[in-house]
Amino acid sequence: MLKKGRSWHVVDATKPSVKLGKPLKVDLETRLDRQAEWRQMFVEAWRYQRDYFYDPDMHGRDWDEVFSRYEPLVEHVKHRSDLNYLLDMVNGELSVGHSFVFGGDMPDVEKRRAGLLGADLVQDNGYWKIDRIYTSESWNPKLKGPLDQPNLKVAEQQYIVSINGQPLTANDNPYALLDGTAGKQTTLKVNDKPDYEGAHQVIVEPISSEYGLRQRAWVEDNRRLVNKLSDGKLAYVWVPNTSTPGFTSFNRYFFAQQDKMGAVIDERFNGGGLLDDYMVDLMNRKLRAAITNEVPNGKPMLLPAGIKGPKALLINELAGSGGDYFPWAFRQQKVGKLIGATTWGGVVKSSVHYPLVDGGALTAPDNAVFDPINNEWVGENKGIAPDIKVYQDARSLSQGKDPQLERAVSELMKELEGKSPLDIKPPKYSTPAVKP
Repeated sequence: MLKKGRSWHVVDATKPSVKLGKPLKVDLETRLDRQAEWRQMFVEAWRYQRDYFYDPDMHGRDWDEVFSRYEPLVEHVKHRSDLNYLLDMVNGELSVGHSFVFGGDMPDVEKRRAGLLGADLVQDNGYWKIDRIYTSESWNPKLKGPLDQPNLKVAEQQYIVSINGQPLTANDNPYALLDGTAGKQTTLKVNDKPDYEGAHQVIVEPISSEYGLRQRAWVEDNRRLVNKLSDGKLAYVWVPNTSTPGFTSFNRYFFAQQDKMGAVIDERFNGGGLLDDYMVDLMNRKLRAAITNEVPNGKPMLLPAGIKGPKALLINELAGSGGDYFPWAFRQQKVGKLIGATTWGGVVKSSVHYPLVDGGALTAPDNAVFDPINNEWVGENKGIAPDIKVYQDARSLSQGKDPQLERAVSELMKELEGKSPLDIKPPKYSTPAVKP
């Protein structure tokens, strides 16, 4: 029997190729001994780490003793989540960053999420007022603000007084009325004043997540702040991770601000990915040549492209993995100062070589980064420390301030003191001699 997609077929296994006929109607069942299955997965997970962990000495831990310590607990496992917890405890004995256990044959649970409006709502005068609307990028389908659509008569400082015909006051939870509305047309009544009387109706389509909208707003707010604090001299570039989205963000912001004299590179909250040398190399290149610009009064285009002036890198404790290696390489290549807080400290790469029997999985950290020049491991369980420590204190954050960002601007402005923007001009044009 051969399964293709969700269909079963009977084929002749002795032939090099087969032609699938009409699918069979199959009603298959199996009886599982969950306890035996969980025991097999426990042993398999223990063997998995033993065989794939990057350090043959298992970080100094007696791996047989670990087995003896935790194996008696397997008989007490009564749910797949219990097994995951147990495997997490086993792997925790290795004291390594990229140690994850996930998945497995879990019961199906109905999921239901409230629709979101892409806005900050605050209680005011007995109603819910729209304090901020997060704006869309029309060319980016992942950044669609429900209240920021063409011809939608909704504005900040207005009040939402009704959702789907249900009156809404400050005593009500607006998200209870938005429950189950994600992706569905939803009616709101909106008013310029805190009153139901005189409100007008609009139709919106709530979204299931505001993460992208709020992230983009945070980035753009930071960019505007850096521009303001530096009097237009500094660029702001956020690197959310060291995978494709991070490189996309870097390219978008780094090369679009080549007229700036320096740059604040922000890798706080960096989710990791690849081991980045490419972005660091792009920031470390020196001026080689220039190209004339045919645009009237246009400035010559510099080669290689990019921001040539001083740079600082913002780091914090929620940047890790590739977000640990990125600042390490930034410092190693002497691009600029690291400012903020020590990074997470997980630079032993993890892999999932194969799943467990029920489809769950765990990671085996199998490749570690080291510095061959100084003969030392990079970052694992230590993180990358800043050159200038700046912590985000609660009072500053509550006031809308960003001490780390402000310090980076201050440091770069010191480096720019007395310096002028690059003024590259082409050599004198000469007219070739013309023979009669």
